[in-house]
Amino acid sequence: MTHTIVYDAAIIGGGLGGLTLAIKLAQKGHSVLLLEKETYPFHKVCGEYISLESYDFLESCGLNLSDLQVPIITQLGVSAPNGTYLKSELPLGGFGISRFTLDKLLFDLCLKTGVIALQNCKVNTVEFNQNLFTIQSSEGLFKARYTFGAYGKKSNLDIHLNRDFTKEIKQGKSNYIGVKYHIEIPFPDNLIELHNFEDGYCGISKIDGNKYCLCYLSTQENLSKNSNQIKEMERNILFKNPYLKKIFSEAKFLYQKPLVISQVRFEPKPVIEQHVIMLGDASGLIAPLCGNGMSMAMRAADIISKIFPSDLESEKVRADFERQYKKLWKANFSTRLAFGRSFQKLFGSAKITWLVIVLLKPFPSLLKKLIRLSHGEKF
Repeated sequence: MTHTIVYDAAIIGGGLGGLTLAIKLAQKGHSVLLLEKETYPFHKVCGEYISLESYDFLESCGLNLSDLQVPIITQLGVSAPNGTYLKSELPLGGFGISRFTLDKLLFDLCLKTGVIALQNCKVNTVEFNQNLFTIQSSEGLFKARYTFGAYGKKSNLDIHLNRDFTKEIKQGKSNYIGVKYHIEIPFPDNLIELHNFEDGYCGISKIDGNKYCLCYLSTQENLSKNSNQIKEMERNILFKNPYLKKIFSEAKFLYQKPLVISQVRFEPKPVIEQHVIMLGDASGLIAPLCGNGMSMAMRAADIISKIFPSDLESEKVRADFERQYKKLWKANFSTRLAFGRSFQKLFGSAKITWLVIVLLKPFPSLLKKLIRLSHGEKF
């Protein structure tokens, strides 16, 4: 089926970047098509800690976070695999909310603002010709003047667009898996903890309701060493950290089994591919140890909505828009992504992680400076 409407903007992927971009463009009067392969509400593998830098932006989208009574997180605790522990105030701080809750609320706001939002719609190909996009999906063919890729860490579209990072399959320690649980446990509402283990780390913090997000990143190699069994890997590797052993033994797990994502990688990605504008994890994944990937996705949506052109048919205007977005994306995110990749290398090894924590303990101001490098200013 071929749809006859030519949309001002088509957004592939309904995560935080895609949803907020759709809302912001629709608020400015643009016709917007949002295509999401899942059906809301659904869970996603992520830490569910969001920097307060994006609090005002979410409220400007129409979301009343104060009514939701989200927990405000102001303290950070970090442990080495042997249990050496460091605690600090969080400059700026963050709040906790599950993606199950947040994405559904934003999806409902999309519908209220006039976005044509299709669920359970898988995009197969995107072609650009004569200044117009044709999007082939499970719901038929759509046309749009501008197309945005907000589909997360990986997609078959990456292969279709011939993105460089898809051409090499990395194994071992450069290839990660993410694992997430929701749990109930006695734990401070204002604290996020990051507990390191061999070649990985696990975060815990409160979200909406009387629940906590427990999410960790490990290597594919760790899983392979443990017969590709999540529980076996947790017992043999994560539990060597006494904090993690205590959390896993005392928590009430709310899933029958964890959510798992594989082939997570952190190398740089081009921001624009064949005129498709990327945002969020599709444009570059920050190391989860630094957090704030969700705020970065929303900041990109904010940037795009502010510079989105009024003349949608001019090739020159498109070229200017793409140059401007690349420049602003680099100014806002390249340092944070590079810092994230470098900072992650300091953790994972038991000896190096212990040494870093011991060295940082007497210098809380230095630790706060490092934390600020992973956060942005309010927008």
